[in-house]
Amino acid sequence: MREAAKTEAIESELDRLIEKRAAERRDANATEELWRDSARVHSERRREGHVAAWYGHHLRMREVHARLADEHEARALRLLDGAP
Repeated sequence: MREAAKTEAIESELDRLIEKRAAERRDANATEELWRDSARVHSERRREGHVAAWYGHHLRMREVHARLADEHEARALRLLDGAP
């Protein structure tokens, strides 16, 4: 009977360790999922910021090129009028 009690104690300890390990894995999985969600949100915000920055850049370039086009048109017209 002493052997049966020992066996049961060992099995009980193994069950406890298995449950502890399973709980640790569940916690680790939950933490990883939270990290993934956080990283996704961060990436989306960065992308949105980059889109806004590129949008602003292209609008500024449009203004610069429009001024350049106006200057070149004025120079071309002066050439047609015979002005240097």
